Amino acid sequence: MRLDKLLANMGFGSRKEVRQLLKKGAVQVNSEQVKDPALHVDPEKDEVTILGERVVYKEFIYLMLNKPQGVISATEDDRDRTVIDLLDGEHRYFEPFPVGRLDKDTEGFLLITNDGKLAHELLSPKKEVPKTYYAHIDGKVDETDIEKFAEGLTLDDGYFTKPGQLRVLHSGETSEIELTITEGKFHQVKRMFEAVGKRVVYLKRLSMGPLELDDSLRLGEYRELTDEEVAMLHHEKG
Repeated sequence: MRLDKLLANMGFGSRKEVRQLLKKGAVQVNSEQVKDPALHVDPEKDEVTILGERVVYKEFIYLMLNKPQGVISATEDDRDRTVIDLLDGEHRYFEPFPVGRLDKDTEGFLLITNDGKLAHELLSPKKEVPKTYYAHIDGKVDETDIEKFAEGLTLDDGYFTKPGQLRVLHSGETSEIELTITEGKFHQVKRMFEAVGKRVVYLKRLSMGPLELDDSLRLGEYRELTDEEVAMLHHEKG
């Protein structure tokens, strides 16, 4: 990879700004000062430093976001803020995208990455990657609902869902539940409850596959996944 492209990709400025740094002698490759932007380097083997700071090359980024309400799961939008707007410039530089989507008024776990292959695998219906949600439901949720969800439900468009695992945390005028499903149809959780005559009034995703939302992340905050968490996701898709 060209040296100027590597440094630009790692967020050290535009190609033009990187060339200025090279001219000033700020860059070393394997402890030797380099000024040629076209020099080819192997980011896996060559040690590149800029102003004494080692450049750690990454091809992919993996982020866990605690999505707030009012933000849409898209890379860009003319009217609304997107989940990408919540990221720092150093992460936006990788041109990441949300894996799947959460509705505008839904909170919680959203995976953001630029690893298209992993995203495709995690979203593939064949993989049946489980997703768990916490919700407040307008109406009393009871054992009958648990049984109906376990059998699968017919949605308003005639689609018959795969079984969902429904847990009732509190049953009353407003019920609290957790629901695990392996699909991601449009507004699926809301439509499943509509199919049993009830309405979701608050929805939060708690987990996707093997990863649970980090409870130290406040709404709108995110962090990079650990190497172990990334390995767990790759295992999940396998």
